[in-house]
Amino acid sequence: MERETGNAGVFGRRAVLRGGAAGSAALLVPGLAGGAAPAQALSGRPSAGWGVQTGDVTSSSGLVWTRADRPARMIVETSATESFRSVRRQLGPVLGPGSDFTGTTPLHGLPAGEQVYYRVLLADPDDPRRTSRPVYGTFRTAPDRRRRGVRFLWSGDIAGQGWGINPDRGGYPVFDEMRRRNPDFFLCSGDTIYADGPVEPSVTLPDGRVWRNVTTEEKSKVAETLDEYRGAFRYNLLAGNLRRFNAQVPSVVQWDDHEVVNNWYPGELLDDDRYTEKSADVLAARSRQAFGEYFPVSSLRTGGDGRMYRVVRYGPLLDVFVLDMRTYRNANSPGRQPSDEQGILGPGQLDWLKRELSRSRAVWKVIAADMPLGLVVPDGAADYEAVAQGDPGAPLGRELQIAELLRHVKHHRITGTVWLTADVHHTSAQHYDPSRAAFKDFAPFWEFVSGPLNAGGFPASELDGTFGPERKFVKAPDRGNVSPLEGGQHYGEVEIDGGSGEMTVRLLEEGGAVLFTKVLRPGRVGQE
Repeated sequence: MERETGNAGVFGRRAVLRGGAAGSAALLVPGLAGGAAPAQALSGRPSAGWGVQTGDVTSSSGLVWTRADRPARMIVETSATESFRSVRRQLGPVLGPGSDFTGTTPLHGLPAGEQVYYRVLLADPDDPRRTSRPVYGTFRTAPDRRRRGVRFLWSGDIAGQGWGINPDRGGYPVFDEMRRRNPDFFLCSGDTIYADGPVEPSVTLPDGRVWRNVTTEEKSKVAETLDEYRGAFRYNLLAGNLRRFNAQVPSVVQWDDHEVVNNWYPGELLDDDRYTEKSADVLAARSRQAFGEYFPVSSLRTGGDGRMYRVVRYGPLLDVFVLDMRTYRNANSPGRQPSDEQGILGPGQLDWLKRELSRSRAVWKVIAADMPLGLVVPDGAADYEAVAQGDPGAPLGRELQIAELLRHVKHHRITGTVWLTADVHHTSAQHYDPSRAAFKDFAPFWEFVSGPLNAGGFPASELDGTFGPERKFVKAPDRGNVSPLEGGQHYGEVEIDGGSGEMTVRLLEEGGAVLFTKVLRPGRVGQE
């Protein structure tokens, strides 16, 4: 049996290859020879050619996703072995046009800390005997015992600044590289698509080389309609490496701005001639629906609470607090107001986060933020997009809400908080310490930044001194929108040892080079 070795040891991949290859027989995308879309099924039978993926996996549950090419009943069969000699069958929903033929099926009662093999079939609703070819996938459930350890990857920013699926690079090669590391799951920290970024068939680089893009009708303009947003989410799935990755690695996904439009905030009216629909709220509602259709997110599925923010509990070592720093924020502004209840999280999400951090008994509490804390991210000449606004003094604007959160963490003696993010298209590590800060009432902590995965690289952001960040490492280009052909594509890896409880954070670049490593000890409130 063919096997592949990742960092975690030997892992059988026969089922994964079958799942990832489900759409490998090429259907050419109009407008670009060589750009392959998932294949259609044999006439008269449904097809799941867009692959499978799992999300929000816990020690006993998970969500399985697929997309059909026509109305079909989703069926998921699970097994403890690749042979599928003994299976459990779970009937899922009927997939139809109301969800763009996508759907998720929840799995419950799974064994903790074990490899689960699954296959998805699609049945004709009018004749259940007519089923699709199975599409295979696999995932590991979270451990219920500390000694098992946890290892995951994180990054973000996919197909940005006009750098789309390049057939000359084999699509998105970084996903093949990340898959070979065989992580327990992947945290996608936002900008999962660039709905506001069309891709052209080709782009000439400064050195004369030509970057080629797979193109589709929906990606030829900015997304405005629901169907265009759906097409933007489908676009990334044209890359076979992403489908293979999805078939092996569960996801924990959040959104940021480019799922809707650059730097958007609630209530915004766009001043952009590319858009006929000017209301960011209308666009966000359409994107949110498509996001929930194309990712297996527990809170967004039918019967969920509809919130993007949530806790994904991954055993006794790790809780992941997935934030939504987009839906509840106030308007982007100079950020100098002395009071700001709304902030970047909204009061409800802030209360939820403080409450859930206090309740958490996990050794490590990863705060998955879609934007960085102390890095200055401008929005135009005078406004700011993230938390920091360039004033190194006492907290103002959105910083007030973060100060309240950090104070809560200190006063309630909450240990093991680590912030992970993407967004700024370079990679860095910042240590925050009150001895360097204008605001003193917090415990030291670390923030790690990764990305992009397949987007333009940008220079390092300036630091804001309010919370005392010190950059311990950074790698960034010296100019804006550097293409992936010139490097600058990054992801991060977090490994928590089941014996010592130590967390090792690594910052990597495409090609596998480890750029920076930091080992953090458990049970300590802040550490260098």
